[in-house]
Amino acid sequence: MRKVYDRIVDMRGNLITVMASGVSLGELARIHKRDGRAIYASVLRIDGEKVTLQAFENTRGISTDDKITFLSRDMQAVCSDALFGRRLNGAGEPIDKGPMIIGESIEIGTPSFNPVRRIIPRDLVRTNIPMIDVFNCLVKSQKIPIFSVAGEPYNQLLMRIANQTDADVVIIGGMGLRFDDYQAFIDNAEKAGSLEKTIMFIHKATDPAVECLLVPDMALACAEKFAVSDKNVLVLLTDMTAFADAIKEIMITMDQVPSNRGYPGSLYSDLASRYEKAVDIDGSGSITIISVTTMPGGDVTHPIPDNTGYITEGQFYLHGGRIDPFGSLSRLKQQVIGKVTREDHGDIANAQIRLYAESKKAKERQGMGFKLSRFDEKLINYSRLFEDRMMNLQVNYTLEEALDLGWKTLAECFERHEVGIKQTFVDKYWPKS
Repeated sequence: MRKVYDRIVDMRGNLITVMASGVSLGELARIHKRDGRAIYASVLRIDGEKVTLQAFENTRGISTDDKITFLSRDMQAVCSDALFGRRLNGAGEPIDKGPMIIGESIEIGTPSFNPVRRIIPRDLVRTNIPMIDVFNCLVKSQKIPIFSVAGEPYNQLLMRIANQTDADVVIIGGMGLRFDDYQAFIDNAEKAGSLEKTIMFIHKATDPAVECLLVPDMALACAEKFAVSDKNVLVLLTDMTAFADAIKEIMITMDQVPSNRGYPGSLYSDLASRYEKAVDIDGSGSITIISVTTMPGGDVTHPIPDNTGYITEGQFYLHGGRIDPFGSLSRLKQQVIGKVTREDHGDIANAQIRLYAESKKAKERQGMGFKLSRFDEKLINYSRLFEDRMMNLQVNYTLEEALDLGWKTLAECFERHEVGIKQTFVDKYWPKS
């Protein structure tokens, strides 16, 4: 029998303190308002008989003697094929005016997958974006952030990845989204025809902070359910800075002692417990995570990107509307380059980056008024073609097409002996015309 309590002793923002006993952290509660409506909350802190709840909606209209029922279970997500094409909020409720989701109720925020069933990542996740597929391969079960700043097209980059990936399921977790960003994800999925394999969990900037905390847990719980059903799932999370700021906001409201720059000391664990859900399951599917981390003021030493860098397996640096080839890194790319991809992949990628780096020096010499050599002029011409063909995020090439285009670009700018690539590969792949 569920216990009902009616002694609310404090209300601050979305936090409600009630006198209760026999409850547990994370337990779900239902608050019955006098107007007949009910709102849900979860247990955030227990101090003796003082139980602090985080409400999922605005607490306006709640009276100190309203009844609170504890449901003896944690927050759950409903997962089934009925989720495809749907949009839900952080509490798992539809926000697309569609019917309620019918399916299996699953726990959220559970521990990461059993290590015994994990296998070493060795498969490529194709995105058809050359700066990822050629130079910093995305590997199945990888967890990798996009480091950027506000105003950069990181959501547009996620949309292109969602449209062009070969994953079976795409789950988008939006946190702190403006309405126009939210609508852009919807319009993109409809226009690209990827809606039938896409699920969205959305927290808008005007929604309660607790829903922001629930979005990645909801997305990853459903991803895990699909992954054990032989599906390769790509989870796109934007923006993890909004997630960390929601933790900070709740912590301040609860009068907890802050750590680095006002964030809690648990920030590393809070981030790691989500990122470590990435997995390649032996004999089954996989979960790959790409997140966005906006760096306040472009500061990579800020606690959010700093902690993220220790957890994840590389990063994509996005600035100036492009993925920076020098600041970006995929720590798992060596698992697939030349092994599951074409034999010349590593050599052509390294040669292009090396020559692009040399072109930067040639541009510096040009800017300082030095006389340019003929090779410097070749480098500057190559730089223009490389940025237009490889760094442009709007292009859509398969990996093989991008490798061939790389050879073509080198052939247009240099002689065979100038590119520094193994002669056997030059003989085999250098364009004949």
